Amino acid sequence: MSRYVVSGRAGKGAVSLGFPAVARLLLEMLEEKVNVLNSLMSGALAGAVAKTAVAPLDRTKIMFQVSSKRFSAKEAYRLIYRTYLNEGLWSLWRGNSATMVRVIPYAAIQFCAHEEYKQLLGSYYGFQGKALTPFPRFIAGSLAGTTAAMLTYPLDMVRARMAVTPKEMYSNIVHVFIRISREEGLKTLYRGFTPTIIGVIPYAGLSFFTYETLKKLHADHSGKLQPSPPERLLFGACAGLIGQSASYPLDVVRRRMQTAGVTGHTYSSILLTMQEIIREEGLIRGLYKGLSMNWVKGPIAVGISFTTFDLTQILLRKLQHSSNIER
Repeated sequence: MSRYVVSGRAGKGAVSLGFPAVARLLLEMLEEKVNVLNSLMSGALAGAVAKTAVAPLDRTKIMFQVSSKRFSAKEAYRLIYRTYLNEGLWSLWRGNSATMVRVIPYAAIQFCAHEEYKQLLGSYYGFQGKALTPFPRFIAGSLAGTTAAMLTYPLDMVRARMAVTPKEMYSNIVHVFIRISREEGLKTLYRGFTPTIIGVIPYAGLSFFTYETLKKLHADHSGKLQPSPPERLLFGACAGLIGQSASYPLDVVRRRMQTAGVTGHTYSSILLTMQEIIREEGLIRGLYKGLSMNWVKGPIAVGISFTTFDLTQILLRKLQHSSNIER
């Protein structure tokens, strides 16, 4: 039988493996790379579909968050309708191109990182191949969200600017980067970064924790390994509702800091921004402005996101399995 010497030369201390072992090792490495690629592709699609579906509501929410106007469902409807009359139907998706540029890598990184963190924490806590216990489940989600936010933050800044400004001010994504860098400095691209990271820890942690927990409870009580698509949507909606409600005040602070350059305000820190919002608008009306819209938009977006990711993963694994059988 032919032998493969891992150390590169035979002799004392050399480790040799039989060809079947080497082949198995290479197959495992290839499978791991394919799984990572599948997670990235599924996450990218999940983010794109979810955000496009709720883009008009998202833009409306941001416009209220960065202004001192009082929020209500009636005022939100009037804003959407006025925007449609004055700027046309597609203006409701203004900034969505910037959202896609940000959300596709963000969602891809977040979902892929979550799968990797689950494996790492599973190995560390001795749950390899099994569902994680609650605390590691929360930590995996928080780490995934933090990783994605850190790597894609400037794109979120650009998206917020495009959402609250007329199209004459910024013609495209590149123009936003150029103007902000030239007129306000490169540091501006990271304005609001701290509240984003602080907010994403409970948001991503609770979202993934809730979704994974509901799937596990469903499997334990129903005896079915996989929930149906409507059940996934429901679990994802619950996850979005809990996650976004917990982190919403920091989301308002982040938006205020991101858009300070075009709204005439100067926000230097998280606490000072919160104090000014509370002083001018009140605690609930200020820091929780637009939350009721988020209770509509958030669960829909998160439900679609989690469901799209899971179903795409299942489809890609089936295609991969079919391809392996044909070989």
